Amino acid sequence: MSMKYLGPLFMLSGWMTFFTSCSQPLETVPSVDLSRYAGTWYEIASFPQSFQKGCCGTTATYTLSDSGYVIVENRCYRDSLDGKQSYIRGKAFVEKNSGNAKLKVQFFWPFRGKYWIIDLASDYSYAVVGHPNREYLWILSRTPQISDSLYQEITRRAEEKGFDLNKLERTEQPQSPK
Repeated sequence: MSMKYLGPLFMLSGWMTFFTSCSQPLETVPSVDLSRYAGTWYEIASFPQSFQKGCCGTTATYTLSDSGYVIVENRCYRDSLDGKQSYIRGKAFVEKNSGNAKLKVQFFWPFRGKYWIIDLASDYSYAVVGHPNREYLWILSRTPQISDSLYQEITRRAEEKGFDLNKLERTEQPQSPK
């Protein structure tokens, strides 16, 4: 078979892999120690969402409450790192029998969104959060910057889980924390 006929086969193979991975249930990490997960995370990249329009320097801070849920505080700067800070506070509730890897986040009652931790460094230095429909993705780090090689590793694993990396955009962060 000539090479010009192999191209469509490779494309078909790629599409089959993509659709197969999208039709597979999204796997989370086996377990999350919420006390280690708590604290501030910097958004390294995400699938841009309308509620994040114009945001940069985005962070998420998680605090364990005495009532059994997680307090979620999201911050960003509008239009530039020197812009006005935007803030929203919500709650996250752990789904039973998920090893703390599946949460439901609520910023406005009664709406809750799925927040699934699908990749997590053993030292909790980075995390990847997605939604089972694969329309939401966030790459988070304890530092405002990560190495290009780590970013490539993380995005490769996200792509293997069926996320369309064409939607992924890096988030502008300060060189050092504010």
